[in-house]
Amino acid sequence: MTGRVVWITGASSGIGRALALTLAKRGDRVAVSARSETGLQHLAEEAAGFAGSIHPYPLDITQPETCADTVDRIAGDLGDITLAVLNAGTHHPVEAHAFAASDFAKLININLIGTGNCLDPLLKRMIPAQKGHIAIVASVAGYRGLPTSAYYGASKAAQINLAESLKLDLYRYGIKLQLVNPGFVKTPLTDKNDFPMPFLMDVDEAAERMARGFDGRSFEITFPRRFAYLLKLLRLLPYRLYFPLVGRITRA
Repeated sequence: MTGRVVWITGASSGIGRALALTLAKRGDRVAVSARSETGLQHLAEEAAGFAGSIHPYPLDITQPETCADTVDRIAGDLGDITLAVLNAGTHHPVEAHAFAASDFAKLININLIGTGNCLDPLLKRMIPAQKGHIAIVASVAGYRGLPTSAYYGASKAAQINLAESLKLDLYRYGIKLQLVNPGFVKTPLTDKNDFPMPFLMDVDEAAERMARGFDGRSFEITFPRRFAYLLKLLRLLPYRLYFPLVGRITRA
């Protein structure tokens, strides 16, 4: 499929940025959103000469009215959104002694509530039209609790549950919903980590995996697969085995 109207949030850096370039090269018209207007303008300039194009729409996803307005403006400028990739999010590593309710609420507001703020206007358009494609970008960190991921992991676990729940409803309306669960991908977010990251993937390869996954029929798109499948196996372990094992691994 080429020539789609694609909306990507969190597109000024990391996976979102790489995905925007990948899809524009394929011929898609890509609307990109993030808080950094300068970053979006540079991204649009980088796509000059591609088969497709990139169009900046600066946005703070914690503002629901602005999200609704952005969806309306994209539809008015480029046409109905064919594929929405809800990728915006942040990471704040924390240990128990530093846990703060204000920091927790801030991250949940961005990663989870921000996703809902984008879903609302998208579904209001797609359900009556009985067509559309939405991808929610969560993380393998949402599979099970991991050290220093109390804020981030909780938000990603909620996104996974959100996607699973909506999937059961949206198929009746002809809307394709997918869940993207990346492992460790080299981005500004993972650069914050001060621990070994197994199977660390290049961001351009991650973007290619996502683009191919959007063309397929699988509900979940996950990579690197070896790491994701390892975590899926850990999810099956009882707590009496899981906690000692993860404790030893993460202390190594």
